[in-house]
Amino acid sequence: MIARLTFWQRFRRNRTAVFGLLVLALVMAVAMFGPLLYGADPWAMVTSPFLWPGQDPAHLLGSDNAGRDVLSGLINGARVSLTIGVLVGAVAGYFRGFIDDVLMRFTEVFQTIPHFLFVIVLVAIFQPSTVVICVAIAVVSWPPVARLVRGQFLTLRQRAFVESCVVIGMSTPRIIFTQILPNCIAPIIVTASIMVASAILLEAGLSFLGLGDPNVMSWGAMIGFGRQSLRTAWYLAAIPGLAIQLTVLAISFVSEGLNDALNPRLG
Repeated sequence: MIARLTFWQRFRRNRTAVFGLLVLALVMAVAMFGPLLYGADPWAMVTSPFLWPGQDPAHLLGSDNAGRDVLSGLINGARVSLTIGVLVGAVAGYFRGFIDDVLMRFTEVFQTIPHFLFVIVLVAIFQPSTVVICVAIAVVSWPPVARLVRGQFLTLRQRAFVESCVVIGMSTPRIIFTQILPNCIAPIIVTASIMVASAILLEAGLSFLGLGDPNVMSWGAMIGFGRQSLRTAWYLAAIPGLAIQLTVLAISFVSEGLNDALNPRLG
């Protein structure tokens, strides 16, 4: 008899997923502990403008057009970007799309609206802040999860183990929450992890357009600050842009690894 592989054994077989997990762990560590180890104020004008990376050992990644430390902005921006991404992923993963056809019609209304434009409208109406941005992105993020869960329920409700529960007289709520829903957890986790990456990109786009929280630093805001100096100081946009790219790729790799590890048919 062939022994089944554990979750971690299946996950680590995917080398890109392990790499993504390491990168994501590094970004999270920077977000949590970076401000303690490198406590410079990201908004403070601490040196002369347009210092290139490596030009001044005191400011390893240089300074922007206002003399603000780029490394400090990168570290503090990680916290904001990841916080928004994780919150949206959690909120989106909480919604359930299996209630009835009315809910599906409701989700379809949201799916017909261009997400980014709708987020811009909501943020513009309620004034930019971290809470408003989280809610606005969550509003446009939950329909795919709702439809995914509904599809899973429509498939699983026909399975023999569900019919057996009905035969023995198990109540509908108990069947839903103890039998069907646990079998939907894997695709929900994978989809929610992808939404974390999407939320980071949406937040970056909002900040780039000047619709981010004006009281906090984020990677999108750093790119927005550097867009006027692309020809003379391209590193101002390239450094936070690279951080966003690596983080989103890492989340994508981890999501792929989770899909492999949580799929009971593999291994």
